[in-house]
Amino acid sequence: MSDDLISQLKTMLIEGLLLEDIVPDDLSADDALFGGGLGLDSIDALEIGVMLDRQYGIKITSGDERNNQIFLSLRSLAEFVAANRIR
Repeated sequence: MSDDLISQLKTMLIEGLLLEDIVPDDLSADDALFGGGLGLDSIDALEIGVMLDRQYGIKITSGDERNNQIFLSLRSLAEFVAANRIR
């Protein structure tokens, strides 16, 4: 997994979720995406799933038992993308 992929994901999240007043440097790879970190919610998780499908060909279902781990941080999301991307 590369820092380049984490950078791509930072930009994708900021632009795709319309996170105002946040720049990529504000996001740490190990910050929580939900709860105390970025404070994203379940609607944001659905949006991220759509973006991952469009950008990388990755399908994530709401019932996947791994979701809590996948969406834990940018690093865990990047590791999942690196292991499962089609494009």
